[in-house]
Amino acid sequence: MKLVTYEQGAEQKIGAVVGDHVVDLATASGRELPRTMLEFIGRGEEALETARQVLRGSPQSVPLAEVRLLAPIPRPPRNVMCVGWNYAEHFEEGQGRRGPGGSDEMPEYPTFFTKLPTSIIGPGEGVQFDARISTKLDWEVELAVIIGRSGRDIQPEQAMEHVFGYTIANDVSVRDVQRRHGNQWFRGKSMDTHCPLGPWIVTADELSDPQQLHLSCRVNGELKQDASTEYMVFQIPRLIQELSLGTTLQPGDVVLTGTPSGVGFARTPPEYLKPGDVMELEIEGIGKLANPVVAYPG
Repeated sequence: MKLVTYEQGAEQKIGAVVGDHVVDLATASGRELPRTMLEFIGRGEEALETARQVLRGSPQSVPLAEVRLLAPIPRPPRNVMCVGWNYAEHFEEGQGRRGPGGSDEMPEYPTFFTKLPTSIIGPGEGVQFDARISTKLDWEVELAVIIGRSGRDIQPEQAMEHVFGYTIANDVSVRDVQRRHGNQWFRGKSMDTHCPLGPWIVTADELSDPQQLHLSCRVNGELKQDASTEYMVFQIPRLIQELSLGTTLQPGDVVLTGTPSGVGFARTPPEYLKPGDVMELEIEGIGKLANPVVAYPG
């Protein structure tokens, strides 16, 4: 099932995508279904089964072209959790370019950082370029995991039971800011509009193996990243295990799983985004996420 958060008129709704149409789940069900994606995820299988029953009927729908898609979770309950250096080739392409303190050895444990909820935007929204801060704006296509069940100290064998679904994320990064704070990435990864998500959440039952998905990123139509999730160094069960060690994961938590090689800063010469550029991200079994780069209006 593909679940979306969208606007129709001035009203924000959640729905299911069927072909090129969207069904308003709350209205179509005739029952009391949640009206936000976070509430829907929190109800888990109960909400999913009601949605399946709705879609087995002949519910009314509207064309996707007539609604505005938002990020599937416009504001998660807390910071987006992210993984760095999770594809070996991406780690290798950054060797000698990471600045003082940058390691040249692949870490034994996953490297984690976070992005603020205010960095999230939806499909088609503008990624802000603020030349007063930096001109080194970079792209990163990533598979995002949506947590559906709370848990702490989750073992790898049970980890996938806690996954609600998947979406596409763009871990937009301001490279010089990312590195100038003692190699703490939070500042350079958390600026407003720098985490496009979408276009929808594909529920876990729809993807037989999330570790066998092709993913790519194009900038202005030119292929920049082209890889498969099978090449993750730390796969999803390990990431969930490490993140939940001594920490309770909650329904609606968003986990970005890392990016493959092909980012701008590691190219020769380096390439960075500018206003007018368009990033098009695609992950097999999920769909496409496109966002333009726009000049900061301030």
